[in-house]
Amino acid sequence: MRFKKLDLNLLVALDHLLNLQSISRAAEEMNMSQSAMSNALTRLRDYFGDPLLVQVGRHMEPTPRAEAMRHSVKDILVRVEAAISSDLDFDPAHSTREFRILVSDYSMTTLMPRVFALADAEGARVRFSLIPQMDSPYLAIERGEADILITPTMFTSVDHPSELLFEDAFVCVAWSGGKYGRQPLSELQYRDARHLRMVPPRSTTSFETEFLKTRGIERDTVVVCYSFAALPHLVVGTNYLATVHGLLAKSAAAALPITLHKLPFEAPALDQRVQWHVHKGQDPGIKWLKRLMHQAAGELQPLRDQSIS
Repeated sequence: MRFKKLDLNLLVALDHLLNLQSISRAAEEMNMSQSAMSNALTRLRDYFGDPLLVQVGRHMEPTPRAEAMRHSVKDILVRVEAAISSDLDFDPAHSTREFRILVSDYSMTTLMPRVFALADAEGARVRFSLIPQMDSPYLAIERGEADILITPTMFTSVDHPSELLFEDAFVCVAWSGGKYGRQPLSELQYRDARHLRMVPPRSTTSFETEFLKTRGIERDTVVVCYSFAALPHLVVGTNYLATVHGLLAKSAAAALPITLHKLPFEAPALDQRVQWHVHKGQDPGIKWLKRLMHQAAGELQPLRDQSIS
């Protein structure tokens, strides 16, 4: 199909080229030969009268014209995808659609098992693909790489709608047989202790790291890992502390010799929101999935202050 003499199939190639900035990788993503992708780039260059991608050292970088088009090209493709993938007669019991959900391992461990149980109870035939967190996760929504994002408000985009799913509190976890296995935990002890900290894969920060910074608390970090769910396990046998989501900590405490402490200072509640692309708000499949997520969130039992010391 052509529009103003442009083969619209080339827009898909252009989107991959701008995202990956590599002819070979773009070709691989589109199941094309490298020569076919090179030919597509040549045709795009001829049409726009611009190199679009230029070689800089060992890498290719987009030209200013290409950068200016990047968002518009992606927006066009997301609109098209929303139009053709929205099934007005969506029936989860007969649909084989795959939903791409971007989650942290915290939400994957606490919320998603309940979502899947509800989907299975409804006899859903849909499929799910869980995508790991990334820096600026809302970009996965804008790029059409994910259908749904579950993340704290601070990592959402104001350009796309979102809804609150649930809130949780942070607690401090210590090995019951260690130095901090006794209660209570003071702020001085927290500041003096050595800590385990989670840094999300493909990201630079986390919710608790940011709120601790606002209090002027710099943890003496002895271990950095990439999993929230692993933190309670990693403190066992040590005198280290870990700042952990309440739901994760409560679940881990049933199986591990750990003590849960209130944080010895005021901390904001962790909110988890569900976000989707503004053009997919009327997608009945997205509406169905959001309903399941809200129902699953309602079944969670966040840790209450009275259940810890």
